[in-house]
Parts: sequence; structure tokens; C-alpha cells
Amino acid sequence: MIHRIISLCDDDPSITLTTYAADDTSLIRDAILVIPGGGYGCVCDDREGEPIALAYLARGMNAFVLKYSVGERALFPRPLVDASLAMAYIRSHADEYHINPNRIFCVGFSAGGHLAASLGTFWHLDSVTEMAGIPYGMNKPAGMILCYAVLTAGDMAHKGSFYNILGTESPTVEALDRYSIEKHIDERTVPAFLMHTAEDTLVPVENALYTAEALSRQKILFEMHIYPRGPHGAALFNAQTSRGEAAWEDEAAARWIDDSVDWMRRIQ
Repeated sequence: MIHRIISLCDDDPSITLTTYAADDTSLIRDAILVIPGGGYGCVCDDREGEPIALAYLARGMNAFVLKYSVGERALFPRPLVDASLAMAYIRSHADEYHINPNRIFCVGFSAGGHLAASLGTFWHLDSVTEMAGIPYGMNKPAGMILCYAVLTAGDMAHKGSFYNILGTESPTVEALDRYSIEKHIDERTVPAFLMHTAEDTLVPVENALYTAEALSRQKILFEMHIYPRGPHGAALFNAQTSRGEAAWEDEAAARWIDDSVDWMRRIQ
């Protein structure tokens, strides 16, 4: 396995991309950018980083885990620039990692799901590509997988995530709307796979439902799985990421990763 830590930002050594790539040169693989959650206050890569990357690697994909700007540095669009730099790095090094540059997906969890959705929805903004210093389209994913994702900034919002990216606990409605994903989905938005649970009390399932409705209105290809059981943040929903908590394991919800791989294989 090619396992490296790549620095993405000259002025912040904490912004990194960790590679989990097969060293088999006989096969050109799809790739996936893994974006852990953490409410934009931290990066929960212990459960939503390496375990996810290794799960996709075992299913034939090369994976890359992003550590992005959080806390005081989380003001948008800084995290989106970080994600754009990560996508551009993967695409520009496609030959080195034996991947198809046209088939690089992203998967995000919780607030990382908001960042993945932002990448799949705002990738075309000139302000983002200019800040990242990359050519237009270099940051566009082939599709986005949104796992119990923070998506809406409305009544069902995970408010802490939006407070962090806006830098205030008293944001205006206009500021919130700017990063409420369902309000910005258009014909440029990439295909989406949404996974959520009905029992999620931290990020309500309406985040997925509102986004699916917006995708449907715009006729963007999407697939959605709402599982009845499972708390927020259960990652793989199996013993590997449950830390011994039985409630974080659910046989039905654990199927999401295989379903997401099947979905990606159908994306042309």
C-alpha cells in the first residue's frame, strides 16, 4: 500500500491528505476522497477517516483522507478550498496512484458531509478555484456520498457546524442560506448518494430529505437510504467503528458502504 501524508497548505501544516492506495500497477482504480466529520470544530478521523479509507480500499478503490481547516480557521470558504486542493492533488497525481482521473468521488460524514456536499455543489465557483489556485474543474468530484450529513441551515440544522463556518453564534438568515446546501443545488451539482438514519437526533433525517427533494427537482441523479436504527456518527455501523457500543452497530445500516460502491460503479 502507498501510505503517505501530503501537506496541502504552505501556511498550515495541519491541512493534510493521507493516502491509502494499492501499489498494484496492473489495475486503474476509482478513487475516493474521505472527509471526516467533527462539526467543523475538529476532524474525527479516528473513526470516519482511516477505517473508511481501508473499507473502500478493500473494495477496490484508492482512498485519500482529508484533514481540513476547523475551529478558528473554519470560516468558509477555507475548508472548501482545502477540499478543492485535495481533489486537485488526487487528479493531478492520477498516474502515480494508478487511478482514473475522471472517477474521483468524495464521501463525507456529518459536518464532513456538508463539506463534501459543498464540493459537489459549489465546485464551479470562481472564488474557490482562484483561492485554491487550481484550473477550473480540477476540484469537481464524479459524485458525492453524504453520510448522516449536515446539509440544511434551516430549522433542522446542526447549528454548531454553521456557527463555526460563519464565525458567529448569531448569523443572519442570509448568511445561513448561503451555505444551506438544498438552496443551491442546480444543474451543475454532481450525482449524490445519501445515507441517514431515522433515529439520528443530532443531525435530523430532514437534512437528507430536503436535499433529496432539491436533487429531484433539478433532475440530478441520486440514491437515498434511510435506515430505521442507528445513532449519529456510527461510521461503518459495525464492530470496527463502534468502540464496543452495541447501539453503534446495525446490520442493516452497515450495508451502506457496499451500496455506495455499487452506486459508484453505475455512475458513468
